[in-house]
Amino acid sequence: MLKPDTSGATVQSSSPRDLNEPQLQASLTTPEMKRILASSFIGSAVEYYDFLLYATASAIVFNKVFFVNMPPALATFASFATFAVGYLARPLGGALFGHFGDRIGRKKMLVLSMMMVGFATLAIGFLPTAATIGIAAPIILTVIRLVQGIAVGGEWGGAALMALEHAPKNKRGFATSFATAGGPAGSILATLALSGAAALTGPNFLVWGWRIPFLLSAVLVVVGLVIRVKVSESPLFVKLEEASAKRRLPLMEVFTRHPKAVAVALLVALGFAVTQGLTTVWGVSVATEAGAPNTGVLNWKAAGALVTLVMTFAAARLSDRYGRRNVIATGAILGLVLALPIISWFESGTLTGFGIAVVLGNGIVQGLLFGPVGAYIAELFPTAVRFTGASLAFQGASALGVGLSPLIAQTLVIQTGSFHAVALFWGGIMAVVLLVLLVNKDTAKKELIH
Repeated sequence: MLKPDTSGATVQSSSPRDLNEPQLQASLTTPEMKRILASSFIGSAVEYYDFLLYATASAIVFNKVFFVNMPPALATFASFATFAVGYLARPLGGALFGHFGDRIGRKKMLVLSMMMVGFATLAIGFLPTAATIGIAAPIILTVIRLVQGIAVGGEWGGAALMALEHAPKNKRGFATSFATAGGPAGSILATLALSGAAALTGPNFLVWGWRIPFLLSAVLVVVGLVIRVKVSESPLFVKLEEASAKRRLPLMEVFTRHPKAVAVALLVALGFAVTQGLTTVWGVSVATEAGAPNTGVLNWKAAGALVTLVMTFAAARLSDRYGRRNVIATGAILGLVLALPIISWFESGTLTGFGIAVVLGNGIVQGLLFGPVGAYIAELFPTAVRFTGASLAFQGASALGVGLSPLIAQTLVIQTGSFHAVALFWGGIMAVVLLVLLVNKDTAKKELIH
């Protein structure tokens, strides 16, 4: 049974400046706080719709329309490689947007990131295939994916901090989860959009039907921008400006004064990131290649993301009461135990097996890891460098975990001929997460005014 965690914080502020308490929201039900939470959730959902739409398409579409004249295994690997480029660009985006988010404000960066990722997604929707323009198609696709990655690299930090830095202390985990939950919400939208396009266009899906969800992004981006421009700036950032306490080079301070916080945050976040990469990208490819029907797989993937969404909110709320560390550790233990069965269900090639695997892996395990991790990471850093530090750690874990885990898994299968090697890899990551949590204190009770 979980017990309330009353331990102190891992990382103490290095700033000697005593900032006065800003006027935080008294609860999560005030009109302003509702707008902030809606902005964090809907804005993140729109951006992650764009970004994760590519993830699903890389597993079932791009290997067939942009990487032609290759053996199936190699085409899938090449498709995953362009998928990985977006994730590898996310730490760069985190550093760039984090720097300006800590210098000129959270809100401005959120608007810019949404515009960038929206234009990139539209460009993919209009991009000619390899059959039309040859090798230029995958090259342009890779460049567009790079822009997407940089933009999304700045999204999570801004959305998470807007919620965290407005929220009352005892609700920070739940508030931050609205930004985090944008990921699975966007995944649901992206998966259903692709599934609907596949069902509606039938044999024309790989000809032109796959473009429809990418082009629909324009509508979602406009909706997200309208909501996002109406929220107020973070009160902690405003107080920082009034005290002239902003850092000239937040990135330099993060690495010189808070290296432990970066390492701890990155390693803990790897748990959800590897789980997401294996269950929502690599697992989809394995199941469809083994014979599971595309439409059924996409529908089950959406169901798994729905469970992730519910579990993210539930786990975040539990972390406000029992501590971030306890809830994340529960997810890591469950992932360690279920790694081999889940991989075996993916390999079965049956729709039932895939459904069980994606609900347990993507839904339950990732949800437990994902819900508290946003607040856990952000609470490790002081206000003046929080956007930079939290974004670097979160996006670094996403790049290494979500971006590279499908490539690592595919390489392990090619080299060993066994899916069990993937389960060992996944279980090893869960063990690392548990070890890091064991040797570090919780952050839920930490004061953010520093």
